[in-house]
Amino acid sequence: MTATLEWKKIMKLADLPRQIGKEVHLKEKSIALFHLSNGDVRAVANRCPNQNGPLAEGIVSGEYVFCPLDDWKISLVTGEVQKPDDGCVEVYETQIKDDYIYIMV
Repeated sequence: MTATLEWKKIMKLADLPRQIGKEVHLKEKSIALFHLSNGDVRAVANRCPNQNGPLAEGIVSGEYVFCPLDDWKISLVTGEVQKPDDGCVEVYETQIKDDYIYIMV
């Protein structure tokens, strides 16, 4: 049996402040959602691969989030941890349609 991916309507874009993470739950997954300063919306798994820090509570800088527990720098585009640290988080595709944020899960 394979899982079918589908777009899930999350919230109004206007309700997600820029540069502040928001945790959302979809299909038993905790996802960190971010509205970046350039207008992009990014979604990644909400746990740092090092100490399971909640990424939605991290500091956003450009297209990166810094884990609030260990300061690991994680790309919101690729999910990869910046070297010299090593690891990766799952990245979810997002889209804006009719002023609402959707995530592919």
